[in-house]
Amino acid sequence: MPQLVRPARHEGGFVKQFLVLIGISALSGVLIAGLALPWVAMASRGADNAASAMASFPLRLDFKPLDERTTVLDDQGNTLATFYDEDRTYVPLGQISGVMKAALISIEDARFYQHGPIDVQGTIRALLVNEASNSTLQGGSSLTQQLVKLTLLSNATTAKEQAAATARDYSRKFQELRYAVWVEDHFTKDQILEHYLNIAYFGDGAYGVQAAAHHYFNTTAAKLTLPQAALLAGLVKSPSGYDPTLHPVTARDRRDTVIDKMLQLHVISTAEAHAASKSPLNLHVTPMPNGCANSTAQWFCQYLLNYLQHDPALGATLADRNHAIFGGGLTVKTTLDPRFQVAAEKAVSDHVRPTDREAVGALAMVEPGTGQVKAVAQSRPMGTNKAKGQTMLNFTVPNDYGGAAGFQPGSTFKAFVLAAAIRKGIPLNTSFYSPNPITVDERGYHTCTGRPVGSAKDTFHNEGEAGTFDVYSGTAKSVNTYFIQLERLTGLCAPFTLANEMGMNLDANKYQVVSLTLGVADESPVAMANAYATFAARGVYCPATPVTEILDRSGKVVPRAATPCKRILRPAYADAVNNVLQGVMEPSGTGAMLTIDQPTAGKTGTTDDSQSVWFVGYTPNLVAASVVAGVSPTLLPRSLTGVTIHGTSISFASGGGTAGPIWLQAMKAIQRFLPNAHFVKPDPKVVKGQTVPIPSFYGYKPAVAATMLSKLGFSPQIGY
Repeated sequence: MPQLVRPARHEGGFVKQFLVLIGISALSGVLIAGLALPWVAMASRGADNAASAMASFPLRLDFKPLDERTTVLDDQGNTLATFYDEDRTYVPLGQISGVMKAALISIEDARFYQHGPIDVQGTIRALLVNEASNSTLQGGSSLTQQLVKLTLLSNATTAKEQAAATARDYSRKFQELRYAVWVEDHFTKDQILEHYLNIAYFGDGAYGVQAAAHHYFNTTAAKLTLPQAALLAGLVKSPSGYDPTLHPVTARDRRDTVIDKMLQLHVISTAEAHAASKSPLNLHVTPMPNGCANSTAQWFCQYLLNYLQHDPALGATLADRNHAIFGGGLTVKTTLDPRFQVAAEKAVSDHVRPTDREAVGALAMVEPGTGQVKAVAQSRPMGTNKAKGQTMLNFTVPNDYGGAAGFQPGSTFKAFVLAAAIRKGIPLNTSFYSPNPITVDERGYHTCTGRPVGSAKDTFHNEGEAGTFDVYSGTAKSVNTYFIQLERLTGLCAPFTLANEMGMNLDANKYQVVSLTLGVADESPVAMANAYATFAARGVYCPATPVTEILDRSGKVVPRAATPCKRILRPAYADAVNNVLQGVMEPSGTGAMLTIDQPTAGKTGTTDDSQSVWFVGYTPNLVAASVVAGVSPTLLPRSLTGVTIHGTSISFASGGGTAGPIWLQAMKAIQRFLPNAHFVKPDPKVVKGQTVPIPSFYGYKPAVAATMLSKLGFSPQIGY
């Protein structure tokens, strides 16, 4: 409701109307008992008691904010989705056409601006009719009384309150009058009319005149014509009975009744009435989409909705937050770039079909330095029809926001060991002989508690042959046994902690294991893209977010808890990571075939038995993570080997050859929208470190290897 304004009294004030009502009650034995007698009794006890009764007669009406739909916008200002329990947009009276106001008043309360809280003439007429027919009370309600009823119904939270607000008896009318007196004493007629036009239900899911104008005629309340306004005004009496989408003939008759009434009251001319009555309904029914199913970016929309449902800025409880989302009239500005979204969806759909029952493809794009999620896409559409490949699980985002556990990211986790090694000062030319396979003792790997991982011996294999590799070549060729040895130098705690600082949320009791560098924890494309965005942003981590700003119904910014970006790596360390990962894209690297017309870095990932394959690639200003994963009909992990994907049977799945092409197609489509930028070369004074080549100690006893390392100038420590 607008600001309260005390209006002038009408028709001699309430006292005069009340005396008239007592006279009316003489015609009704029901009202004598319910209305007149209590006041007569109070008056018989003295003037003071009567005055007190008069003062307490009005009941204050609580006008709670009306439910309004929430609008979600992409980063270009286009509507992405709407959420609502009641399809309503509140508009001030000045934005409602004059003919709409006139039509409603004419048919519902022609003397609205002349009478007070009760229309005495209308009430007398209604009482006479009702008493003569021995029926329950009907008709005679002023717009103010109708507003009271609608407001009480809107405020009702229990079945009992709802029943009381709609009871067809004199008791309810008496209570309405008490509220109406207070309303007329605290609001102007225009304010009452404005609130009525916004709270009224116009049928077929449209609440308020603005939503009704859009729904039935694809226009606004300000642009309603006479026949349109007459139709809407006629609906409030019986929104379902006069619904023009179901009962067009009845609706047109009701519309013409409103037009005739307007003519009788000289609100419109004979010519205007004749022309309006001759016109067809000319409906242009425009449903207002609700939720994510009809969004142009279904999975981003679902991610956003779940994200908002976790945001304490929208309420202390989930129920409070849902009320804000579905009734608060918010405007949510999101990070989604529609150009990137189109490219992501096409790239995924061109490589993995919805009906590929044993595979899922997905892609996510994140902006470095902000954490803004620019696009998410997956091969399976939203829905419950399994025959069409539909699902309600969002595989692109973390479990909390999508309901899917994610997929093992394979060797893309090597980037955390790489970064930890650089941060520890391990030189980039550190070389190991990397056999295939390699067997290591768990006692040589320590957790953050300082204890060994275990006492077993673990064996690891390479996809390629054995050889001697340094940080550059070991990363470019994704040599597992090289990184198993590098991880022994960094210790498990450093890469484990770094991964969590970059958004991985790893369980300390579960994932501080030797195979950490090979990606054993399930992750989502958004999480992986966001982690790599730390490297692209030169060491600054920003939590992933789909939201830039939330405005309340009045257009004011909703204060939200700050989730500030933080520096995780020194710029030179991040530059070194980028420099090493650029080698992955060179001719000898596993991402050699994934080049675009901008500087790029990245990392491929393939899990054991090729259950999931990844590529996380990036420019200095955008990171994209693509994944193709094998899933059984019950969504359990399975090997991609032998699975048919987009019509082709997969004999060998890999990050560069299976997931990479999705990334490549999407990035080629959007690279023209990305600013030209280059990675910064690492500072040799910071990154260089010791440059002594390390020979292979494979098969040596720990004590012997330690002695040899000491001679090279190192200070080795034996962990067991």
